[in-house]
Amino acid sequence: MRRAPVIDPFRPAEVRRLVREFGSPLLILDCERVRAQYRKLRRALPGVDLYYALKPLPHPAMVRTIIGEGGFLDLATTGETQLVQRLGVDPGRCIHTHPIKRPEDIANALRFGVRTFVADNPDELLKFSRLTDKVELLLRVSFRGKGAVCDLSRKFGCDPQDLLPLARRAADAGLTVRGLSFHAGSQTPDATMHVEAVRACAALITAARREKLGSFDTLDIGGGFPIDYAQPVRHIGRFCAPLRAALAKLPRRIRVIAEPGRYLAGPAMIGVASVMGRARREGHWWYYLDDGLYGSYSGQIFDHARYPVEPLRDSPRRFSSVLAGPTCDSIDVIAENIMLPLLRNGDLLVGRAMGAYTWACATEFNFFPKATVVAVNLEPGDPGRVVS
Repeated sequence: MRRAPVIDPFRPAEVRRLVREFGSPLLILDCERVRAQYRKLRRALPGVDLYYALKPLPHPAMVRTIIGEGGFLDLATTGETQLVQRLGVDPGRCIHTHPIKRPEDIANALRFGVRTFVADNPDELLKFSRLTDKVELLLRVSFRGKGAVCDLSRKFGCDPQDLLPLARRAADAGLTVRGLSFHAGSQTPDATMHVEAVRACAALITAARREKLGSFDTLDIGGGFPIDYAQPVRHIGRFCAPLRAALAKLPRRIRVIAEPGRYLAGPAMIGVASVMGRARREGHWWYYLDDGLYGSYSGQIFDHARYPVEPLRDSPRRFSSVLAGPTCDSIDVIAENIMLPLLRNGDLLVGRAMGAYTWACATEFNFFPKATVVAVNLEPGDPGRVVS
């Protein structure tokens, strides 16, 4: 079946049309941009299997698009497992990577058909002690990314010196260890920590193979690949160049996988909010939007992100302004000292790169509803758009 003609939903005319049809606030997900991001990362990391991490945007359209590109899925919770199961995804294309799991998370993933899990400590190994014939494990190692905006190795992963003792415990318990995993942190400025982690894991894999502690034929290099927000970042091809060189020196017969999340989802969605009120305060125009920090802009708190925001109305005259969210909480301010034209009630503002940790983290505090998600440029056989 042929795909419908591709449209650019980020064009101002399309943004206005979609808001007229679906209202505001609105999050517009462009699946064609998801495909573009996936293909860029695949070119930057040839031979690496890409497992989309659902966490930043667990939306059905994202899942279908990644699967349509031949990708895989990285699950971390029962809810994510149930989502991909409802969508009819082959469980063989999924792994479960949360290092600390509830028993029901393991049971539900196994019931679906997932077989690969991650563990990073002896207590976690015990949860699999009666499942030795049903599971295979990746052991997660911690490498602290000093330049990362989000340091995921602070919370998860064993110290490198503890890896071999942990692998010995797994072998003694009859568990199958397929390899190692790590996450060098999110929004890292360069691949320095990725490279250091790959080199360290190569040495650990060689040592584990020497002791016959498992096949150790898989290395999961995590995610964290950066995207542009308010500041540009290194092009993904240049970012991955030293990582490619490090991967080329791995021991033989190693399957390499990665867990991109933000990189695939972030640039593929914009947020659209409308001015619901304005006031002049202390020499600044305050514009109150129908979306804010408790909604789609929650990532400014939880994810340390700053989304580029721009009005659809333009004018050569600009004034120092404040963008505030709709709730009655004083913390609900999106941006201050932002130069904007004089806006009116009903004018639209667009936030760029709002696919990751926005809709997924939004609340309905103060009973302001979450933004509607409209997904366009879907897979063949899907309707022309999906609204949720």
